Amino acid sequence: CGVAVPQPIADACNEPCVRQCPDSTVVIYPPPVVVTFPGPILSTFPQQSVVGSAGAPEVGAGFSGA
Repeated sequence: CGVAVPQPIADACNEPCVRQCPDSTVVIYPPPVVVTFPGPILSTFPQQSVVGSAGAPEVGAGFSGA
């Protein structure tokens, strides 16, 4: 059978991304008291994927019926 199959190629990248938002400040009366709350921490995981093939399929004598 003269059928060639291209080689598959797959590449993936997954990197964590963490960002902290600014702190919040609250003033409470009476008496005046300043309280600082830490900002939230946001985490995401962006992902990039590449899928393809190397080489071209070869067209030859395919399936022949007998």
